[in-house]
Amino acid sequence: MPPDMPSDAPLNTRPDTPAPQKTVPDKIWPVLEVGPGTGVLTDLLLQDPAVDYYGVELDRRAADYLHKAYPQLKGKLICDDFLTLSPDALPEHFALIGNFPYNISSQIFFKVLELKDRIPLVVGMLQKEVAERFCSPPGSRAYGILSVLLQTWYTPEYLFTVAPGAFTPPPKVQSGVIRLVRNDRTVLDCPEDLYLKVIKTAFNQRRKMLSNSLKPLLKDLPRDSTQQDNTSIDGLHRRPEQLGVEDFIALTSQIAAL
Repeated sequence: MPPDMPSDAPLNTRPDTPAPQKTVPDKIWPVLEVGPGTGVLTDLLLQDPAVDYYGVELDRRAADYLHKAYPQLKGKLICDDFLTLSPDALPEHFALIGNFPYNISSQIFFKVLELKDRIPLVVGMLQKEVAERFCSPPGSRAYGILSVLLQTWYTPEYLFTVAPGAFTPPPKVQSGVIRLVRNDRTVLDCPEDLYLKVIKTAFNQRRKMLSNSLKPLLKDLPRDSTQQDNTSIDGLHRRPEQLGVEDFIALTSQIAAL
């Protein structure tokens, strides 16, 4: 590890470990790496002449090191927080890649959803449990808010598992690499802001039937006094993990019509 780098940054030290870079197709879009750190993945990406590389690194020491180690990053590496970075600072369209920090991986994917029309592909390593959750189908225990939201706009695939021994120092958990490919959906057949509220409200009390967990949301919606009966709404007799993307869209559409 370079002496001017943070000592607590885990590094992938095994060259035989499959890298997210190997799952990126031939050049179609620029590639944006989030959190390049010491440049282990960056080095692989820069070796590929087909990759138009950009990076976002929050840690100033890491950014300074990368600029010294890779002079070709001038104008390509942004020292800032990806979560709060203005979209104007990013390429118009780009594939997102990275060994994502485990403590903010969910926030990163909420950011992906904000930029979904500009990010056609995501390939990343994160905690295995979280990676599996994002790819989980309806009916599974891991299925949750981001499972539904990501699967609304992307086709997720769990690619492979990376053991703790591939890192120095080794983390206490296994890691997983996933790929998200943007699907053909451009709009929802329901209000998108209400769709998000319905999903979040439903999974905040995931053990309850939707008829109970959605009561606060239904109560707050303005509607005519003749439309107070919600028993005609399909799906309220089920729990949130039993509903797929199309079910949530249909449910939200019915609620919006009240």
